[in-house]
Amino acid sequence: MKKMLILLMAAALLVGSTSAFAADYQRTMIMAATANPTGSLHAVALEKFKEIIEKESDGKVRVNLFLGGSMGSEQANVKQLRDSEIHVAVLAAGNLTPFAPSATIAILPYLFPQIENAYTLLGNDGFVKDLGDSVAAESKTRPLGWLIGGYRVLTNSKHSITKLDDLQGLKIRVPKVRIQLDSFRSWGVEPHPLAWSETFNALQQGVADGQENPHSINQDQKFWEVQKYITDLHYMLWVGPLLVSEKWFQRLPETTQALVQKAATEACKYEWEWVAKQNQVALDNCIKHGMVLEQLEDEAEWMNRARALWPEYYEAIGGKAKVDKALAIMGQN
Repeated sequence: MKKMLILLMAAALLVGSTSAFAADYQRTMIMAATANPTGSLHAVALEKFKEIIEKESDGKVRVNLFLGGSMGSEQANVKQLRDSEIHVAVLAAGNLTPFAPSATIAILPYLFPQIENAYTLLGNDGFVKDLGDSVAAESKTRPLGWLIGGYRVLTNSKHSITKLDDLQGLKIRVPKVRIQLDSFRSWGVEPHPLAWSETFNALQQGVADGQENPHSINQDQKFWEVQKYITDLHYMLWVGPLLVSEKWFQRLPETTQALVQKAATEACKYEWEWVAKQNQVALDNCIKHGMVLEQLEDEAEWMNRARALWPEYYEAIGGKAKVDKALAIMGQN
């Protein structure tokens, strides 16, 4: 009987302490946006962020989601964060770099030759905090965590690509992002920087022979209708920040700020696991529809040429020392 009484008292204290902790939160509404639709990795991360925030705060802190571009493009979302018109957004790193050049470090070609490298670096609290400080100083937005998508694998309609020589002469559509364009030039081809809205038609009409994107996008766009060969290229991993408005974030009460940081960190880790499963499903689906997966025989050469571009970006990143530190965290130097 005495033991039962002690257990009941302990349970009561636990409930009381949980309620008291929840009571520390001021009632707050967080406006969170993405230009991407329900079912995308962006939406999955924000939905998990919302779930954690509202559960941990016992509903005192709420998250209002704006998905599918209802608040505009990814770069428009960055501008809205700068003015605190919204509070949270997720987007591709390439759409942050015009506002925060230091974020270019996350998209250096072959920074992550293996997926485990990305998990190590983007899961390192010190790196995320230091990069967050740099981005905040430049853009008035702060990445609290980083999403990871799939590698931007190469597809084409002409022939299999297993070595660098096979790439020569092909017309490859690449986004209008300098570092990606420079990567293809380092491999001896002149890329075609077409708008995304023009890409499928360009592939269908032979204006372009190939393109590079994660398996999930290849699946969603049904590229098997216009592409045959997949090359398992690892030059660039899709990464994107979970951004907050710096002005808004710094004005939050300490308990709410800690909750937002915790939710961001956990939402990103959840998204990593979700994407890993989805990418395999997407690849299997592409192969099921007739695409052929090829491995590179000389990827070390691709990596050496692309990494030779890094010094051109040291100034934007904030110096070679920052790259060296990132490599050290990943055990690459």
